[in-house]
Amino acid sequence: MPSIRGFASRLFGFHLFAFALLAFGVSSLTIGLFAQSGGNSGTVTGTVTDGSGAVVVGAKVVIENPVSGYQRSAMTDSAGKYVFSNLPFNPYHLAISAPGFDARSRDVDVRSTVGVALTDSLKAGGGATTVTVDAGDLLENDSTFHTDVDRGLFEKLPLESQSSSLSSLVTLSSPGVAADSNGLFHGLGDHASNSFSIDGQSITDQQSKVFSNQIPSNSIQSIEVISGAPPAEFGGKTSLVIQVTTRSGQGITTPTGSITSSYGTFGSATGAIDLSYGGKNWGNFIEIDGLNTGRFLDPPEFKVFHDKGNEENVFDRIDRTLTNKDSVHLDFNYSRSWFQTPNTYDNLNVQNVLNGGTTASPVIGSVGNADQRSQIGTLNIAPTYTRVLNDYAVFNFGPYVRRDAYNYYPSGNPLTDKGALNEQTSSISQYRTLTNAGAHADVSYSRGIHTVKIGANYAQTFLRENDTLGVVNPEYDSPCVDANGSPLPGYSDPNSCGNNFANPSYVAVLAPYDLTRGGNLFNFTGHADVKEIALYAQDQITAGNWLFNLGIRGDIYNGLTTSKQAEPRVGVSYKIKPSSTVLRISYARTLETPFNENLVLSSRGCLNAVLNPLLVCSPDSTGTLQPGFRNEFHAGLQQAFGKNLVISGDYIWKYTHNAFDFSILGNTPITFPIDWRNSKIPGFAIRADVPNFHNISAFVIMSSVAARFFPPQVAGAGATVGQTGLPFRIDHDEKFNQTTHVQYQTPFKTGPWIGFNWRFDSGLVAGSAPCYGTTDPNSPCLTSSTLLDGQPAIKMVNAFGIPLTADEEFQAGLACNGVRATPSLALPSACLASQFSSSLINIPAPNKGNNDTNPQRITPRNLFDASIGEDNLFHGDKDKWSLRLSAVNVTNKYALYNFLSTFSGTHYVSPRAMTAELGFHF
Repeated sequence: MPSIRGFASRLFGFHLFAFALLAFGVSSLTIGLFAQSGGNSGTVTGTVTDGSGAVVVGAKVVIENPVSGYQRSAMTDSAGKYVFSNLPFNPYHLAISAPGFDARSRDVDVRSTVGVALTDSLKAGGGATTVTVDAGDLLENDSTFHTDVDRGLFEKLPLESQSSSLSSLVTLSSPGVAADSNGLFHGLGDHASNSFSIDGQSITDQQSKVFSNQIPSNSIQSIEVISGAPPAEFGGKTSLVIQVTTRSGQGITTPTGSITSSYGTFGSATGAIDLSYGGKNWGNFIEIDGLNTGRFLDPPEFKVFHDKGNEENVFDRIDRTLTNKDSVHLDFNYSRSWFQTPNTYDNLNVQNVLNGGTTASPVIGSVGNADQRSQIGTLNIAPTYTRVLNDYAVFNFGPYVRRDAYNYYPSGNPLTDKGALNEQTSSISQYRTLTNAGAHADVSYSRGIHTVKIGANYAQTFLRENDTLGVVNPEYDSPCVDANGSPLPGYSDPNSCGNNFANPSYVAVLAPYDLTRGGNLFNFTGHADVKEIALYAQDQITAGNWLFNLGIRGDIYNGLTTSKQAEPRVGVSYKIKPSSTVLRISYARTLETPFNENLVLSSRGCLNAVLNPLLVCSPDSTGTLQPGFRNEFHAGLQQAFGKNLVISGDYIWKYTHNAFDFSILGNTPITFPIDWRNSKIPGFAIRADVPNFHNISAFVIMSSVAARFFPPQVAGAGATVGQTGLPFRIDHDEKFNQTTHVQYQTPFKTGPWIGFNWRFDSGLVAGSAPCYGTTDPNSPCLTSSTLLDGQPAIKMVNAFGIPLTADEEFQAGLACNGVRATPSLALPSACLASQFSSSLINIPAPNKGNNDTNPQRITPRNLFDASIGEDNLFHGDKDKWSLRLSAVNVTNKYALYNFLSTFSGTHYVSPRAMTAELGFHF
C-alpha cells in the first residue's frame, strides 16, 4: 500500500527532524544531557567469511532464544556483515546458513550494553542447511531466577485486563504472583513492591490502573521478570523487577506496522496503530491506541453497572546513531484514563438528609445514586545517550521526567456517597500529583571472565496532595443519642438534645464539616520532596562452569524521614553439563522505601484534629512511615530434559523490618501506605517451559508464598487488622496458584493458531468474613462470635464489629440454614454456627480459625481463557490481514478476587468476555 508507506515516511521524517531540533536546543544549554544507557538491551555484530577469508554476501543469520520465543533474522551485506541491535539481555542461539556452505551455529550471551562482535567462517559443502536446538540452549547459567517473555507469546496470550495488559502479562507468565483486582499483582508475598525498568529507566511507583497508567503492551518487544535476589543495580521496590525492552524502528528500511481494531463484551472497543521505520543509523517506532469499555475496573458486584471507562496511549521511541561511538535514544509516552468507581447495590437510591439536618426531625429520603469518577494523566520523557569508550566499555547516562496527575471526583450530590446503612462517613475529592525527575549513569565493562557495571542513580519525587472531605453520614458524629446509646440524625449541639442524651463520643471539631447539618468541606494540602541517591557496583564472573554475581549498593533516602544503608548482593551458580543442570543460591540486602501514593496524608493526617477520626487513627501507630530493610535468600535449580522441556525453581525466604501495606479511605479508590513492625515471607516458585514440540509450545508456573505480618502497626493512618497483637496473614497471602498456557500452531502452510490458559488460585485472605471462635487468642472470629439460645452463633459483622449490609452478605455468598442473602434481604443478625455457610468464601470450622495458620479465604477458583487466530487470512506476501477471537473466563465462573479487603474492598473476577480483533499488517 504505497499511500500508507508514503505517509509513514513523512511521519517519521517529521519525528526525526523534531528530535534533531530538540537535541540541538537542549545540548546548547547543557553538554551531554542526552547521554543515557542502552537500557536493557545489547548489540551483536558479525562478519561471515568462507574458508579463504573472503566475505560471504547474502548469508542468512538467525538469532533466537528458544525459551522466551524471541527470534530475528538478517542477511549479510556486501561486506559480509550483519547487525542485531536492541537485543534484550539473554543467552541466544545464533545460526548461519548460505547456499553452497555447511550451516554453522554458536551460543551468544548478551549481558551488557557492551557490543558483542563475532567472526564466523563457513565451510564449503552445502550439506547441513539447518541447525537444531539442544538441551544446552535451554539452560541459563545465572544465579538469579527470572522469566523471559517475548511479544510473540503475549500477542497470542488471552489477557484479562485490556487497560492493564502489562500487569496481566506478568501475572500470567511469572511464578510467585498473586492476582488481585484492577490489574494489581502481589509479587512474592509483598504488596505491590515491584519496580519496572523501561529501557533502563526505573519506575517504582504503583502501576495498578487505579494509581497510574501503564506503558501500552503494544510498544513492548520483550520483558524479563526478575523474581530472584535482585542484582545491585536495582533498589527501592525489588520483590519483582520487570525489565522492559521497547520496540525500535532502527534498521527497518521499509515502513512496517499494523492497524488493529476490536470489539467485545461490555461494549469494549479498541483501536491501535503502530509504525516502524528507519535506516542503518536511525529509527522510529510510534504506537497510538485507545480503549472504551463498560467494565473498566473489577466491580464489587458480578453484575456490571456504573463501570464505564476509557484510555488513550501514545508511545514514541526515536533512535539515532551520531557517530561510530555515540548514539541517542528517546522514549516518549503519554497516557490518559477516565473511569467510574463501580457501584454496589448499596450505592443506589441512597437515603440521606433532604432538609432539616439540624432539627430534631430531619427529613430523610432518596438523594440519588453514587457517581464517583477518576481521571489519571501520565507523562513520561526519557532521553538516552550511549558512548562507546572502547571495545570493552560503554558509558551511559540518562535524565528522565515522569508525572502522574490523579483526579478523584465525588458524586454530584456528595450526600449520595454515604451509601446504604451509613457505610461511608465522608464524601471525598482529591487532586494528587507525583512527579519523578532524575538521572542515572553507568559504565559497563565486559572482557574475559568479567562483566562489570558501575553506576549511580539520583531521583527526586515531588508529591502534591490536595484533598477535600465532608461528613455525609448524619449518625457518624451526631451530637445526640437515644436511650440505647444509638446516634440520632439531626440536632446541632449536645446541649439541645431534648428528651434524648448528649453523645459522649461527639467530636465537636467535625461539626463545621458535617454536610448533613449544613457544614462546608474541609481542605487538606500536603507536599513532600523525596530525594533518593544510589551508588552500585556489580561484577558477573564466569569461571568454567561457575558463575559468581558479586555486588554492593548504597542507598540514601531523604523524604519525610531519612535513612541510608549498604546492601551486599551475592549469587553463585554452577552448571553441570552432563546432566543439563544449573544449581544456584543468592542473597540480597535491600532498603525498603515507603510507597509514595498518599504518603503525606498517611504520615501527617493523624496529627490533624479533623482527619484523625476520619482516618480511623490509632494512638499507637500515628506517625511518619520509616524506610525498612530486608534480608532475602534464594536457592534453586534449572533442569533441561532434552530440547523440549526446561524446569526452573526457587525456594524463597524474606525477612523485612518495617513491612509496608495499604489501607483504604472509605468506599473510594484512595488508598494510603501503612507500616508494620516486620514480616516473614517463605515460599517457592517454579516455571516449566516447552519451547516447541510438534508445533505445540507451553509453559506452567506455580508457587506457594506466605505473607506473615507481625504487629504492631508502627506508622501510617488507618488501624486495620492485627488487633490481637499476634502474627496474621495479610490480605494478599495465597497458599498456592498456578497458570498453564498451551499454544498450538496448525502444521499447514497457512493455518490458525490456538491458545489456552488455565489459572488456578487457592484464594486470598478474606479476614472481614464473619466466623465463630473464642478459644484461640489469635482467632479472626472474636468480633463475630456470640451465643444464640446458648449455642455457638455468628453475628453478621465485619472484622471491626460493624454490621454487614444485605448486599455485603450477598457479595460474600453468605447463607444461614440454606437461605442465601440477597442484595435487599439480609440474613438474621445472628446465625447458628452449624447452619452458617458461604459459596464464595472458605469459613473456618468453629473454633478452628486462626489469623496466622487458618484465616478465612476466598474459595479456590479455576479460570479458563481461550483464543484462536489467523495471522494471514488472505495469504498475502507483504500486506497481511489477521483475525483473532478470544474468550476470558470461558466457563463464566462466579468468583471473588477479595472481600472487604483493607486495601481495595470487594471485587469479582470478570464474567465471560468475548472479543474479536481484526488487524491489517504492512
